[in-house]
Amino acid sequence: MGTNGYAHPETLVDTEWLAAHLDDPTVRVIDVDEDTTAFEHAHIPGAVGWNWTTDLHATVGRDYLDRDALGDLLAAAGVADDTTVILYGGNNNWFAAYAYWILRLRGFNKAKLLDGGRKKWELESRGMTRMVTEHRRTDYTVTGQENPQFRAMRSEVLDSVGSAARMVDVRSPEEYRGERLAPPHLPQEQAQVPGHIPGASNVPWSQAANEDGTFKSADELKELYAGKGITSEREIIAYCRIGERSSHTWFALHELLGYPDVKNYDGSWTEYGSLVRAPVELG
Repeated sequence: MGTNGYAHPETLVDTEWLAAHLDDPTVRVIDVDEDTTAFEHAHIPGAVGWNWTTDLHATVGRDYLDRDALGDLLAAAGVADDTTVILYGGNNNWFAAYAYWILRLRGFNKAKLLDGGRKKWELESRGMTRMVTEHRRTDYTVTGQENPQFRAMRSEVLDSVGSAARMVDVRSPEEYRGERLAPPHLPQEQAQVPGHIPGASNVPWSQAANEDGTFKSADELKELYAGKGITSEREIIAYCRIGERSSHTWFALHELLGYPDVKNYDGSWTEYGSLVRAPVELG
C-alpha cells in the first residue's frame, strides 16, 4: 500500500495485501468487536474472533488483561514469536483500534490494523465465511516492554485541565455539547452528567476517515487536527465515552502522524462524567 505520507505506514495493511496473505502461516487475522455477533455471521477466512468486552478485560475491576493473560489469549489464537497480528473490526474499526492500543500498551508490537476494516473488505466483495478455523495453541508470552505513556489516568486528566496539554474529545458534536450521553444507537446512560472536559477541542473520530473507512492522508490529518490546535509540539490526550473511538484517534495521531506525546484516556466520559466536582463544560 502507499505510505500516504504517514510516519509509520507499517502499522497498516490494505485489503489487497491481506487477501494475498490469508494463507501465510506467519499472519494471524483477528476480528475484534464489542461482541462476536458479526464474526459469527461472517468473517475474513481464517480469522479469530475476539469479544472486546469479555476477552480483553480483566475479570475483576475496570482494567485490561495483564501481560501474562494477554499472552495467553494470543497463544490461544496460535500466535508465535514470528507471527504478525492483523486486527480489523466492524464498519468503523473502533474496537480493532482499541485492541491495537491495548496490545501496544502491554508491549506486543507486531500488530497492524487493516485499513478500512470490515467495511472496506465488504465494499470490495471479498470473501467471507462462517467457518471457524481452529489454530494450534502455542506457548507464546509477551516479552516487549510495556508502554504506560500511551495511557492517561484520571489524576493526570484532572491535573491537565487548564494546562498546556491539549484535550481532544472525539465524540459526536451532540455528545460534546451535552445533548447526548452516548451515540444514538446506545442507551443514553453511563456517565452521571453530560458535557465535556473544559478546554477540550471537539474533533469527531469519523473526520479522520474516508467514506470507505480508510484513514485520510497524513496531510489531511495534520490539517484537520491543526485547525483545532492539536499539533506535534503539544501533549495530547484523546477521550470519548469508553475509549474505543479515542483509540482510533490515538492511532491516527501517534502511529500515522508520529506525534510523540499522545495518550488515550480510556476512562473517558463514563469515568470523568461521574466524578464529583470535576469541572465540566456544556455547549
